[in-house]
Amino acid sequence: MQIVDLALQRSKYKHLTDDEWRWFLQQVEGRERTAEKLPTFAAIEDWWYPVRLSCEQCSSELTARYKASLVSGETMVDLTGGYGVDTYFLSEQFAHTDYVEQNAELCRIAAHNFADKPIAIHHTSAEEFLASAGEYDLIFVDPARRDSHGGKVFRLEDCTPNVVDLLPTLLAHGKRVMIKLSPMLDLTQAVKELSAFSTQWSVYVVAIKNEVKELLLLSGGSGRITAIDLAKKEQVFVFSKEEEQKAQSAIGHLSLEIGNFIYEPSAAILKAGAYKLVAERFGLHKLDINTHLYASDTLVPDFPGRIWKIAESQEPKAKRQANVLVRNYPLTPEQLKKKLHLRDGGTAYVIGCRVAGKPTLFFAERMDDIH
Repeated sequence: MQIVDLALQRSKYKHLTDDEWRWFLQQVEGRERTAEKLPTFAAIEDWWYPVRLSCEQCSSELTARYKASLVSGETMVDLTGGYGVDTYFLSEQFAHTDYVEQNAELCRIAAHNFADKPIAIHHTSAEEFLASAGEYDLIFVDPARRDSHGGKVFRLEDCTPNVVDLLPTLLAHGKRVMIKLSPMLDLTQAVKELSAFSTQWSVYVVAIKNEVKELLLLSGGSGRITAIDLAKKEQVFVFSKEEEQKAQSAIGHLSLEIGNFIYEPSAAILKAGAYKLVAERFGLHKLDINTHLYASDTLVPDFPGRIWKIAESQEPKAKRQANVLVRNYPLTPEQLKKKLHLRDGGTAYVIGCRVAGKPTLFFAERMDDIH
């Protein structure tokens, strides 16, 4: 039964007060919304769910478990506990965990859900907690990306708490600090701002099914960047900024013909900024300095991303069905579909891009399935 249909059946539950009824609906909706995202919680009969926004914004179990795989120790603190997904899975790597949260209702829910876990609940702000805190093996912080009016913010210093200002305190209390960032943030700028305090950060760009979900910064690491899609863990791409700067990639020198292959790196690799290095490592030609598509005359089957085989180099016939992909091209996908009289769908692709500065169209067939 849909939650909207259940909400209309209030008369059947007259024994419940209005507050009890709202709580009942919240629990039903929370389980429905997060059962696939958080299967471990869905399997716990007496698990409590917070309001819709908290359920929507929380980490998935898959990303939370990945974070937990990166760290371990005796003590940790989650300074931005929220719903507690990250707290729950990170705590499995530590003997004791402190959960810190300003929202009283979220603290109440966490106290119930974590009753049998070595997790202490603290209803306070990150700043107030740190004022009297000791040393931790790990400090985890996931700054809120919304302002006081609920609008989204995109600069690190505008998040709450302001981890740029708070960083000296975090480093003083934590042997290691893990910061979770929005995929919308400028990764290069964030690392630059946080590196002003003489610490080296390992960076993790985490995607699921070719959609970047999280950016993770971990202090005290190697300084290398890891791009990973958790749906295809075998395609992890690890590199350093220096390797990318030194990488050499041929640009636009390959004569693209029918039977050649076009590649687009995974979203995680593109977000990580390995534009030249991915070409060098897999022996590919970059189509244009500003076109993040690559080509080869023979198939590279283990490439971490999407692959197409060029089927025709001319425009497809009118009324043909095809998917449209545009990268560094003067027309939008909708404009190109209208120009070519294309219908969406099927397995064929029309790829519009610049090759060595020249707008070019390719008709291609998808060779892989990143999902």
